[in-house]
Amino acid sequence: MPTPTLDLIRGVPLFAGLDDALLQRLAGEFFEKTFSDGEVIATEGEAGRTFVVIESGEVSVSVQGMAVATLGPGKAFGELALIDKSARSATVTAVGQAHCYLMPIWSFRPIVEEHPEMAWTLLESLAKLVRDIEARTS
Repeated sequence: MPTPTLDLIRGVPLFAGLDDALLQRLAGEFFEKTFSDGEVIATEGEAGRTFVVIESGEVSVSVQGMAVATLGPGKAFGELALIDKSARSATVTAVGQAHCYLMPIWSFRPIVEEHPEMAWTLLESLAKLVRDIEARTS
């Protein structure tokens, strides 16, 4: 099964400072999926169970039915799903064809427990996400 490249994973702020060995381990936890135009990847309000990195194509992000962002290659979403199984904070829909790599939450947690240095980066990433959400609602 194909895995994402180390450069793709390294480009995600959450994983940017990790060494190649750890990036390689993370790469093995992802599975690939291609979404068709208009296909919903994540639904606001549903439990989040995957973290998603976009390899190619674009996705539209909407909150309460209003478009708030477009994400393209190298961007990721679903960081909160890596921490808990809380409801998704947005709906994400493929715009055209979007080729993505997904990591289930049950794969990520043991890696962070073995490599606590990842926790700080995760906290920084989540703080940025909260600030971005607050800025949109102000």
